[in-house]
Amino acid sequence: MKYPMKLRAPLKDYLWGGTRLRDEYGKETQLTKVAESWELACHKDGMSVIANGAAAGRTLADWLAAEGQYALGRNAEKFPYFPLLIKLIDAHDDLSVQVHPADDYALPVEGEYGKTELWYIVDAAPGAELIYGFAHEISKEEFQHHIEDDTLLDVVRHVSVQKGDVFFIPAGTLHAIGKGIFICEIQQNSNTTYRVYDYGRLGADGKPRALNVEKALDVTCLAPSREQKQTVPMADICAGAKGRLLASCDYFTVYHVNAAGVCTLEAGADSFHCLTVLDGVLTLQTDSDKVYMLKGESVFLPAGLGRYELHGNGELILSKI
Repeated sequence: MKYPMKLRAPLKDYLWGGTRLRDEYGKETQLTKVAESWELACHKDGMSVIANGAAAGRTLADWLAAEGQYALGRNAEKFPYFPLLIKLIDAHDDLSVQVHPADDYALPVEGEYGKTELWYIVDAAPGAELIYGFAHEISKEEFQHHIEDDTLLDVVRHVSVQKGDVFFIPAGTLHAIGKGIFICEIQQNSNTTYRVYDYGRLGADGKPRALNVEKALDVTCLAPSREQKQTVPMADICAGAKGRLLASCDYFTVYHVNAAGVCTLEAGADSFHCLTVLDGVLTLQTDSDKVYMLKGESVFLPAGLGRYELHGNGELILSKI
């Protein structure tokens, strides 16, 4: 049975996380820190659980396995397994400097997808910045030298950020989220990360966290990276709302939507929709179902569900294939 499915997200308490996901975005947890909320997840390291309707209590992965490919849509047929992972990330402290491999490396070496991702900056403290590639092109030997000499931060590109900024990060791009940044991340369904610098921090076991230098040297693009931002009108997907296309690539298409009053969308046979509410209160209504959506909640709409309406005022991210 197809209907709009509100999702309960697995939470991650990585050491750099804060408390906003719990205190501001309504995540129920006993964790002291909540670094990440996996809003749409069908991964061995975290599974979304359906919170409403006939399938309540089942993982989304289990429901999809029973329903079949049609629930993901035609555009997902090219992927061997569920294609997306969507997160809310609260970086109270700096994340490690890291890189993700592309499919051609990750699939044979790690047994899962590579990781191309998109960051939408939901909020940022004054002066917040992230790391995005290198300031100038360097050689593989120079990259290794800067890692070993603890001078990597001297050659990376530091970028100041503010609310509403968008960064498209192809696999192979060296990067790091800086402290004071809250983001919505849409990515390939992968949890493979190669860490190359971690500020000398210790893990929960009291030991320095492991680095993955050899693999990072294999996959990192050593030329400078440029932000890839798009600001395309979205009249083709949503009637009655203001918004923009954030990115469209082989792995995902993502829109930022400001809904006010009533707006109309359609989950066609081409792809499922995932709606992640960043602010406000919305009611999602189909011919037969009504779902209330609050800040910090996500809803999965199977492909072919058809026309639906959003009532109310809110800011959200719409992700599809």
